[in-house]
Amino acid sequence: MTRDLGRLFRPESIAVVGGGAWCASVIEQCAKMGYAGPVWPVHPTRTEVAGTPAYPSLDDLPSPPDAVFLGINRHATIDAVRSLSAMGAGGVVCFASGFAEAQAETGDGTDLQAALLEAAGDMPVLGPNCYGFINYLDGALLWPDQHGGQRVERGAAILVQSSNMAINLTMQARGLPLAYVLTAGNQAQTGLAEMGLAALRDDRVTALGMHIEGIGDIPAFEALAAEARALGKPIVALKAGRSDQAQAATVSHTASLAGSDAGSRALLRRLGIAQVNGLTALLETLKLLHFAGPLSSNRIVSMSCSGGEASLIADVALDHDVMFPPLNEAQRRGLRDALGSMIALANPLDYHTFIWNDAAKMTACFTAMLQGDVAAGILIADFPRPDRCDTAAWECLFEAGGAAQKATGKPLLLTATLPEALPEAFAARAATAGMVPMMGLEDTLTAIAAAQMPAPQADQVALPGTPLNPVTLSEASAKSALAAHGLQVPQARQCQRSELPLGAAEAPYPVVLKSEGLAHKTEAGGVALNIANPEALMMAADTMPGDSFLIEEMITGAITELLVGVVRDPAHGFVLTLGAGGTMTELMRDTASLLLPTTPEDIRAALGTLRIAPVLSGYRGRPGADMHSIVDAVLAVQDYTLAHKDRIEEVEINPLIVTPTRAVAADALITLGEET
Repeated sequence: MTRDLGRLFRPESIAVVGGGAWCASVIEQCAKMGYAGPVWPVHPTRTEVAGTPAYPSLDDLPSPPDAVFLGINRHATIDAVRSLSAMGAGGVVCFASGFAEAQAETGDGTDLQAALLEAAGDMPVLGPNCYGFINYLDGALLWPDQHGGQRVERGAAILVQSSNMAINLTMQARGLPLAYVLTAGNQAQTGLAEMGLAALRDDRVTALGMHIEGIGDIPAFEALAAEARALGKPIVALKAGRSDQAQAATVSHTASLAGSDAGSRALLRRLGIAQVNGLTALLETLKLLHFAGPLSSNRIVSMSCSGGEASLIADVALDHDVMFPPLNEAQRRGLRDALGSMIALANPLDYHTFIWNDAAKMTACFTAMLQGDVAAGILIADFPRPDRCDTAAWECLFEAGGAAQKATGKPLLLTATLPEALPEAFAARAATAGMVPMMGLEDTLTAIAAAQMPAPQADQVALPGTPLNPVTLSEASAKSALAAHGLQVPQARQCQRSELPLGAAEAPYPVVLKSEGLAHKTEAGGVALNIANPEALMMAADTMPGDSFLIEEMITGAITELLVGVVRDPAHGFVLTLGAGGTMTELMRDTASLLLPTTPEDIRAALGTLRIAPVLSGYRGRPGADMHSIVDAVLAVQDYTLAHKDRIEEVEINPLIVTPTRAVAADALITLGEET
């Protein structure tokens, strides 16, 4: 259920329940920000809180409040929530902690979190263990601490689970206008996606930045992403958990490669949500999206008055998805007119300092560079310290940069190589002039790459079940099951050790002999390849453990080997992993991840991102792979998985042997739960 958070986030009245320092701070911060509505302290014995007259009880309030900060203990919180819900309040911030984790502490089995949710009914509750939120548009703060922001007329929203991180983000001095800073706490009732939707529905919000510890409700995130696209408001996310150990790989390689980070990245990409890996990158990307919106491409120009800076940004760009296209003839003519014949023309451009302070020539230079087939331009400039230096000579940058941006209509990013070299006052000047103030080359290029925004997929994510008592099928059973869904498998015969002489006599040599039931056959000495005759087969069997064997057709003419695997990820769906296979799987860790269901086009695109992609295409005159057969193999795995989605734990083919004409599963593994 999606609750209406409008009254809570944009309140016309606020109540603060409790009398401690945290509650006093909420009242003081509202006054400091010029909140226009009434703020009603509630305390049973005090006549005032923070200099504001208090009401003895919720029943004594003039009307049901739109937003309520509950700064009281967890048991009293439940009673207050029940009363507020009954009176029709707009929503509450639950500051107290100790709910979901308190069941073990109570001793009598009382579930305080369940009691909280029952008391709330349909009334929105943020938290527990939540600082609340700051609405910088209206000056409404349910926020029990200091913050570093100021009132704005429009801006970006930031949503985080950690209240301490939220405090830190308000202290940014990067020229990013913040419309909302929202904290989610433990999300007992109201989740990140629901809060994000409420912020984006405010016409004054331009973009949403999210720090995500856990996705939780996948359909809710799908709804968030869909409405954000409809509103034309981009989302950028910083997902925690990159360093989590992947799932325990007791059987397959897929589980070790497709951990929670792979699943979350695949999900965010699928939803069209850009992802970054650090807080400064989040802020810079959000800033670019606020001022310029999504970029049309990754093609950019860069301008600086230093050859060192031109070289530096070219080097830094090698690690980012950006391009510096060569200058076209129109750009060259414009630059020659502005710079003369002595300057080497290139992109990135060192325009030298001799035109510095000549606003007309600087404007002509910057305008010429932006005329190309590019989505944006970078104007590198580090300002002197205003407390120790004279900054008057840098005024020309605002005039020339602003004029060039207006002449071309393209975003121009005034970028300092050092964040401290673009003080907040100068960042504001740049924004007023029509430029985007950016800080740090790494974060700027990250922001440009992220601001292209991944294209979303229309299909909903397939949600997995919870398999009961999962067991791993034998290789023969796994291959048979997948073959029924269209997977190519080798001709094979299953034999017990006593049956090997007959199987050896009838085998179509050359063959492969495998001992069944081993997790990693190669490492355990359970595979013998390219066996030429019955005698060699029997000799190989004598050295192998186990009593059950497969005699299989030897697939020849291999171009390479691939891994195709699916892992059930309860947080994100079914993660499909494609990568280098066979003995190279763990060595190269060359993989791409998608979520099911996927399409042939997405499978081909994912394969194209692998380091072994040139081998698939045909490397140095060697034949290429049958890509159609590879895609069919992946789709067969998908078809089987979705047909058994409530029972699947994992599926793996490793290796999928790829030839110029075939893609054959040389080994397969399925872990499947009981039928219900």
